[in-house]
Amino acid sequence: MSLVLAAPAAARLECAMVVGAEIVAGHDGAAELLVRLRHENGVEAPVVLDPATGFGVMEAAGVSRLDDLVGRRWLDILREL
Repeated sequence: MSLVLAAPAAARLECAMVVGAEIVAGHDGAAELLVRLRHENGVEAPVVLDPATGFGVMEAAGVSRLDDLVGRRWLDILREL
């Protein structure tokens, strides 16, 4: 999977850090990965990922536990996808 971000989007994500990750029930009841990001301005925002993308994010980050995503820069993970 290749991810290409426009320059403004990449700039907004440059300092976004993962501050939490958990498995949640999606609207259809399937498990999804919810990643909480803290942006440079202090605002926290969720990113909800389907199972395949969630596993891809974990693989790209080189982690096997959700807790190990915490403290990583979101853009660094996305670049590895």
